[in-house]
Amino acid sequence: MTELQTQNPMLPYIGKLVAVKDLANEIKLFRVALQNGGSEAFRDYKPGQFAFLSAWGVGEAPFGIASVPQRGQTLDFAVNRLGAVTNELHELGPGDLVGVRGPLGNWFPMEKFKGKNLIVIGGGIGGAPLRPVIQTVLDQRADYGHLSILWAARHPSLLVFTDEYEEWRQTPATDLYLTVDQPDERWTYNIGLITDLLARVAPSPVNAVSIICGPPVMIHFVNKMLVEQLGFAPAQNYVTLEARMHCGIGKCGRCNLGDKLVCVDGPVFTMEEVGDLLESFL
Repeated sequence: MTELQTQNPMLPYIGKLVAVKDLANEIKLFRVALQNGGSEAFRDYKPGQFAFLSAWGVGEAPFGIASVPQRGQTLDFAVNRLGAVTNELHELGPGDLVGVRGPLGNWFPMEKFKGKNLIVIGGGIGGAPLRPVIQTVLDQRADYGHLSILWAARHPSLLVFTDEYEEWRQTPATDLYLTVDQPDERWTYNIGLITDLLARVAPSPVNAVSIICGPPVMIHFVNKMLVEQLGFAPAQNYVTLEARMHCGIGKCGRCNLGDKLVCVDGPVFTMEEVGDLLESFL
């Protein structure tokens, strides 16, 4: 890390796009190779952390890092086309430059999860920050208990990382469950909301944790079902929250959730910490 970047956390590193691929409808996966000291800064980033991507001349936006350093020194980001920054990013291709600021925030306590059964619950692009959790478990399979992956989207075209499902299915002690609200004629898996799927799978709370990411309303009702119907304690349910972050370093207060700042106190929380505050996100 350069002296200037040590002094100025708002200064991004330069990253070169080495691959861009369609991940789902209006969602692209960007693989970034960092330059000017960025590789050292991101050498040991953790599952659940995030970074800001800059589109030159347009602005920056926060994205969960969708990769792990153990699988290579490039960074993966899933970007949904939603606004000015993401529209500009979607026009870029391999060889183009972006800014990358981070790594930021806290992370999932993967060491604490060792020996436990993990229930990973992702909705839509909310699966992106959960992918590093899945990759960590797959790469250190003997360190963790059973892995249940519950993956949901409105439509099959919005499911992310579909090319990795077979790897997940073939891994020992790992189950993948898929559901969509609006199936097409080729869909052969579950139909319904993620809560319908969760009720069907009915994971046990014994020696288990859940890890959830998706729209706030989904998180709310998934946690409600886990606690009220399946016997999980709120402290067993981990979530990663997206917020309208601006600085990412706890200075502007834009991402406050009660007395917490999502960018520095999170984005990873237990529902014991934020369950009563989540209504402000709904």
